[in-house]
Order: sequence, then structure tokens, then C-alpha cells
Amino acid sequence: MAELRDIQNEPDNRNLPINKVGVKNISYPVVVLDRAEGSQHTVARVNMYVDLPHHFRGTHMSRFVEILNRYQSGISTRNIREILSDMKRELAAETSHFEIEFPYFVTKAAPVSGERAKMEYTCRLTGNSSQEHYTLEVRVPVLSLCPCSREISEYGAHNQRSIISIRIQAVEKIWIEDIIEIAEASASSDLYAILKREDEKFITETSYNNPMFVEDMVRNAAERLMATRGILWFSVESENMESIHNHSAYAHIEMRMA
Repeated sequence: MAELRDIQNEPDNRNLPINKVGVKNISYPVVVLDRAEGSQHTVARVNMYVDLPHHFRGTHMSRFVEILNRYQSGISTRNIREILSDMKRELAAETSHFEIEFPYFVTKAAPVSGERAKMEYTCRLTGNSSQEHYTLEVRVPVLSLCPCSREISEYGAHNQRSIISIRIQAVEKIWIEDIIEIAEASASSDLYAILKREDEKFITETSYNNPMFVEDMVRNAAERLMATRGILWFSVESENMESIHNHSAYAHIEMRMA
């Protein structure tokens, strides 16, 4: 068979380098570290990019998937650096980028009945070859109850489901569960996948006695992150899907620790 033409490696005369080129939104089974069980099988959405010098027409897209296939036994913070190095070497790039987003499940017991069920959290790991540390993001659904509403009303107070998103860079292992616990402890109440009547009563009363503005929640989380050993940088944001407004309330704190 005659040798096939390699069009990607042919020159391009437009003199325009590309910052990121690659594959996006690959659905892929992965194994992630689990504090309670050791590991957890899940399905991720994966993005992989490299830079492209101005003199090349294109990159070799199939090589991204070939590299990903080498890590079927598990993708974690332990091997992201290795994946980034493989991408640089095999695609002759100066920089590489790796992004993975996946649902993560934690078994939680309801606060009174003890009924156990899986709670889902969305996690994202990102890294690039020019940075020493990867970034872990965890999005945690929680409950918030408005202090103003409770104060001015003769009875009751409006509450809503909120999403606290925490991103960190760290020099030590920080478990996904650690980040979830920080977010949940910073809200009026955490959420559960299954509740009996006694649990609903408990959560309703707990949140009423623990009202939080969106500003309170990001400050609470920031204080806990500042006290967590090994964190170099963090970003915490909260979005409250307001129950009496047609908009969300939002707050954000970002801080570099070292």
C-alpha cells in the first residue's frame, strides 16, 4: 500500500499559532479515588488540548484518544501530570491541557431516620503543563434560608437550594469528601437523597435556626479553606436560586495562600 499523505504535518502560510486544539466532550469511563471505598467507577466528560505552532496546518486528533486509552484503570491527581507529559511529547507541543468532569457519589445517612442513599456531586479536575499544580473543583448543592426574611416575617422564612462551588490548588492530597464537607458545613443545611418525615422536620427546623445570606456562605467556606492544611489557592462561590425572585443571588471569594 502506498504511504498515505500526512496533511496535518503540511505547512501553513498564515503565520497564526493556535493556543488550544484538540478533542472535547469525550464520554469516557474512569476510576477516581474514593475516601471511603478506595476507588469509584464513574463516567467522565474529557477535554484534551495542545498548542499548535504557526507552521503546522493541524494536529493529530487520534493521538489524544490513544493517550487517554492508556489510563483506563484510573485517572486521578496521581497521573494527570503523566498524561500532560504524554500529550506534549507525542503531539510535539509546547503546552498541554487536560480537563475531566464527572459525577461523584457519596453515601449519606438521613439525619434522624438514618436512611442511606447516594448523593451526587459534580467534580472537575483540570491541569496544564505550564502549571505545577492541578485544580480540583467540586459543586455542592445545599440549603440556604434568608436571615432577612426570617427577621421581618411573623412566621416562616423563604429558603432555596443553592450551589456552592469550591476550586482549590493544593500541595497535599485533599479528598473530594473534604471539600463537600466544607461546603455543607457553610450553609443553612446540607441536602440528602432520601428523607422521612422526621428528617424533613429536622432539616426545616435546623435551617430556620441557621439562616445564611449568600455572603455568609462564601465567607464561612473561605474560613474553613484557609484553615485546611496544604491549600495554596482557593476560589469559592455560591449561587442561590431564589424562591421569591426571578433571579439568583451570587457571591465569590478567591484567595492565594502561598
